[in-house]
Amino acid sequence: MKIDAIDAFVAVVRCQSISLAAESLQLTQSAITRRIQSFEEALGIDVLDRSTKPPRPNAMGKRVYEQCRAVLREVESLRDLARQDELPSGVFRLGVIQSVGDIALLDALRQIKASFPELQTQVSTGWGAQLVEQVDNGELDAAIALFPATKVLPDGVSGSTLGRIELAVIAPKGELTRRSYKLADCHARGWVLNPDGCGFRAGLQRALAGQGLSFKVNLEIFGADLQLGLVASGLGLGLMPLPQLLHSHYRDQLDVINVSDFKPLLEIWLIQQARLPNAQQQAAKLFSSAVAQTFGAARDHSKSRLKA
Repeated sequence: MKIDAIDAFVAVVRCQSISLAAESLQLTQSAITRRIQSFEEALGIDVLDRSTKPPRPNAMGKRVYEQCRAVLREVESLRDLARQDELPSGVFRLGVIQSVGDIALLDALRQIKASFPELQTQVSTGWGAQLVEQVDNGELDAAIALFPATKVLPDGVSGSTLGRIELAVIAPKGELTRRSYKLADCHARGWVLNPDGCGFRAGLQRALAGQGLSFKVNLEIFGADLQLGLVASGLGLGLMPLPQLLHSHYRDQLDVINVSDFKPLLEIWLIQQARLPNAQQQAAKLFSSAVAQTFGAARDHSKSRLKA
């Protein structure tokens, strides 16, 4: 049984497509098919259900898939052992939610490039739950996302918190002038939020539902600065991490509203595969350190601006 055959089987299951698996391994589809056949011959069983299109792992194939992932991790650990004295190289696959990427991604990538010039970093964005699933499936090496401190991760994924971030309710400057409000006082104005799938939005919806209040979305749209511009134009209230507000071109046209019964706090999480190869482990450590440093500085700046 060859490692290449195991690699091909894992790629087909992960990609749910022979053509995509071939593309990810830079092989032809026929080469992938031959390697899968060789793998099945070596095991003496079928691992794919070929009655479906695309072929999917059968019941035994699902068990074999999990074992194969463990085998490939051990192989990569062995390769790492031989490369311990070398600078990290290869590919680092990173996922970042947009609200973190807007503030910290550029500086963090510069630090990785300066420290590990031979390492190629590939970045994708998505909702936090999607990124955790991609790490668990082996599609990403690591991800940065915002979750509550009580977040429970899948068994094959490890996580650590890098700091805390406060979400703020945002309104056009001068429109809500009281020192304190409750959700019941302001929810009827409606909201400018990310589309469905956003954790911020889901937390707000739960808080409103818990009080029996309606959840009125005036506009759902991607892009923090665009959202804040729409809030500044009077089209609804916003919900945004404080550091993003301070980075916005519209910050002087907006007020942070003190909503006494809604003060969401989230943790910045580093999510990574439980047994990450050495090169990717070093990159994840450096990236998470850079994110923590950037958000720490942004948080302190936010507080000083708000006091002023």
